[in-house]
This record gives sequence, structure tokens and C-alpha cells, in this order.
Amino acid sequence: MDTESTHSGYSNRSNRHGEQRRRERRKLSSKDSSRSERSVIINSPYGPTQASPNHNSEPLLEVPTSVAGDEAPSLQDDNWGETTTAVTGTSELSLSQEEVVGLGKRSEDGLGQGCRHYASLALGLCVGLLVLATPLAFLVLPAVLWPARLQACGSACEGLFLSVSCKLLILLLAVWAIFLRQARASLPRVCVYRALLAILTLLLTISYWLFYGVRILDSQDEDYQGIVQFAVSLVDSLLFVHYLAIVLLELRQLQPCYSLCVIRSTDGETRYYNLGQLSIQRAALSLLEFYYRDFPVHNPALLSASKHRAAKHLAGLKVYTVDGPVNPVGGQSRAMISAAARRRDATHNELYYEEADHDRRVRKRRARLVVAVEEAFMHVRRMQQEEQKASPGDVMDVREAALAIFPSMARALQKYLRTTRRQHCHSMESIQRHLAFCLTHNMSPKAFLEAYLSPGPTLQYGRERWMAGQWTLVSEAAVTSGLKEHTAFSLRCLDFSLAVTVKSIPYIQMTEEYVDPKSHKFTLSLQSETSV
Repeated sequence: MDTESTHSGYSNRSNRHGEQRRRERRKLSSKDSSRSERSVIINSPYGPTQASPNHNSEPLLEVPTSVAGDEAPSLQDDNWGETTTAVTGTSELSLSQEEVVGLGKRSEDGLGQGCRHYASLALGLCVGLLVLATPLAFLVLPAVLWPARLQACGSACEGLFLSVSCKLLILLLAVWAIFLRQARASLPRVCVYRALLAILTLLLTISYWLFYGVRILDSQDEDYQGIVQFAVSLVDSLLFVHYLAIVLLELRQLQPCYSLCVIRSTDGETRYYNLGQLSIQRAALSLLEFYYRDFPVHNPALLSASKHRAAKHLAGLKVYTVDGPVNPVGGQSRAMISAAARRRDATHNELYYEEADHDRRVRKRRARLVVAVEEAFMHVRRMQQEEQKASPGDVMDVREAALAIFPSMARALQKYLRTTRRQHCHSMESIQRHLAFCLTHNMSPKAFLEAYLSPGPTLQYGRERWMAGQWTLVSEAAVTSGLKEHTAFSLRCLDFSLAVTVKSIPYIQMTEEYVDPKSHKFTLSLQSETSV
């Protein structure tokens, strides 16, 4: 009894001291958190961000990657978003000096790209205004500076005025169609052909101004018809420069010259595309547009099964030292190594049965989902037949009908998405909108289920599910150089990368072989002795 009382007294004192220490730590942590307002926030790639918060309007359906199949629903309630809580608090982040420098460098790179974009836009606007204002200035300056000495040209000048105005209008529309389009992306380098055309246009305009200043302004030329023809020649030259821009920027890349193989690094998804004469950065931009259209959405949950299997296999292996003098322990070690090798050889059986079990569960969940959706749509049809007999005030809206039948299929759909590990791609709001859309356009249950039974392209999902903040182009060659045979580069984002290899389309040589129509003719001779 004395020993028990002694232990109990010691434990009570230790508990009191522990509570005092925890209170002091809480006070210190609250002071530190109040002082550290300017902390670095690192957003996870699939977590909610400030731009698109996920816990405000959409349920959090993510399941830990170590859980798969039927075990996942045990960690998450089946009610969509009703038991979801957003926990906020103070987290301690440990960042090295190199990481802080890297964050600052990325922010400076983004600021520099924005400045380059606006600088190139401002330069292009200045060149465009100078080009469009120069012919008008050529016509106005003589009439303002020496109007009394100009020779009247009559109807000839009026026809030239009409020609200049029409050509300037056409040039203005052509420049708007080619150069004033909304930018699709921010490229790391300036387009070589665009810079070349801008320099050519600027040099052409400056040379015309120099000739105009020396031959017309200094001498105050009195031949106004010649001055007007000089302005018309400038407009014609600008139109030819614009035609050259169409050839270099639009027509040159239409003929396919290279076959590009695009491989996603995480799951090996591969696509092939044919492109023309493009620079590496322009080809990368085209491939990203093709990626969002053709590639299925990136799903990191599908990679968790293989990682879990590999970790489980490595945890079961042990290494023993068999070198050195022969002893009984060495024989036992060799026996254990051989047992581990046999276990390693049996891993393919585990993989086979695991995939077979997963396929069985997917088929089972799919059958339940198909039956639930068909019953829900049959209920909607019955409701429509009843609404035709009901009064106009009792007619149900499409959105209300979707909300009414959604609970009957929600559980089966949620279990199927968890089994196929695509629950993070669909939210409750998006499913309800899709259901209302299908009911509005009188679609079948199969049309409704097609969006969930097979993964769609990346663009079919919400931007917060796939949109990468920034792509990085990694290439050994200059990004402004053109595509060549065996060129390789990669496009990297936060979670994966796209490896691209280039191969030239082979030169195809076709020959013609003439076949004489008379060579196909033959004669059939029958003997009289035959029974025919």
C-alpha cells in the first residue's frame, strides 16, 4: 500500500508538472503565432487555395492514398459534404534558405515575364500607330505647311485619296485579325518572326520618313499628286509586309513535318501529334493545348496502389551477411535469403489476385450504380407523366427534380467513384448540375453515366482539378530554335512532367505503274465432250 501511494503521489505530481509545462508552451506558441503574421504559405497541389477554396462550396471527397477499395468508405461518411469540417490553425513550417531564395526567384521571374509582356504589347501598339499615322501625315503636312504653293490635281488626287483610305481600312482590319488577338499563353522568349516583322516594318517606315523629309519637306515640293502617290506606295508596301506576316506566322506551320511523341511521367500516358515548322516554345504551347484536350485527367490516386505494394514488398525483405567464416548462423541466413527470394518471386501472384479483386469490385459497384440510375430516371418519367395531369402550379422545376432523385443514386455513385479512385474529380454540385442538364435535354441514363464510368479529357473537369499555375519548358537547345530530328524537351508542372521527343516525317516517294487494260482479258475454251 505504501508503494502504491508513493507511485500515485509521484504520478499526480508529474501530471501537474506536465500540465504546467503544456500551459507555458501554449502561451509561448500563441505569442509566436501572433508575432509571425508574415509567414510563407505553401499551397498543396490538390488542396484548397485562396483563389479556389474547396471547403466553402464543394465537399472534400479525398481519401488517403493508402486506403483503397471498400476500406475507403470507413474513413469518410457517405453523406456528401454533411460531415465535412475545415480545420484551421497555426502550423510550423521549416524552410531552408535555398527554398526561400527559390520562392523569391520564382516571384521575380513571374514579375519579369509580366513586364516583358506589357513592354512588347506597348512596343507593338506604338509601331502600329506610327505605321497607320504615317500615310495620313504625308498627305496632311504639305497642306498645312505650304498650302499656297501646292498644285491642284483635281479628280486624280481624289481617286488616290479613295485608294489610300480603302487600303488603310483593309490594313487596319488585317492587323487586328493577325496581331491583336488575345494571347493564349505567356512564352518565355520573344517570337523570332514577330520581332523580325516589327523591325522590318519599323525600318520601312523610317526610310520613307527620311526620303519624305529630304525630298519633300526640305524642298517644299509643289507636286501634290506625286506626294499622294508616294503615300499610296507606302501603304502598298505595308500591305505586302502584312502578306509576308501571314506566310511566316500562319501558312508556314500548316504542313506537317515532324511527329512528336508526348509521354506523361507518372502513368506513361502517350499521345502522338504531327506539327509543322515551329519553334520549340511554339510547339510546346501547341502540345499543351492538345494535352488539355486529349489526355485523361491526371489522377495521382491511381499510383498509390503500386507504391503501397512496393513498400509492403520492401518491408518484408531482410538482408543478411553471408560472407566470412562458415558457421551455423550463415546456413540459417542463406535459408532466410532463399525464402525471401521465393516470396519476391510470388509477388506477381499477389499483383494478379489484387487486380482481379479490384476488377470484380469495380464491376459490382458499376452494376449497382447502373441499376440505381435507371430506377431514378424511371421515377423522373413517372413524375413527368403525373405533372401532365396536375395543375400548372404544381409543376416541378428541373433543378428540383434533380435534387429529388439525387439521393437515390448518391450512395452508389460515391462508392463507385471511391472504388475507381476518381472521387476527387467530381463534386456534389457538379454532379447535380450534370444531372439537371441531362434531365433538361431528355437524355438517357447511359448518357448521364458516361461522364463517370470512363475518365474524360482534362478540360471536362473544373479548373481547380487540373489547372497548373505554371509550366516550365526544359530544353537543351534554344527555345526559339526550330524543331529538328531527335530534339527532346520536357514540360514540367508541380506534379508531373511531359517528355517530348521529335522525329521527322519520312520522305515518301511514289511511283506509277501502268497496267494495260487488255492484259486482264482472257478466253475460255470449252470442249464438246464435257457434260456442261
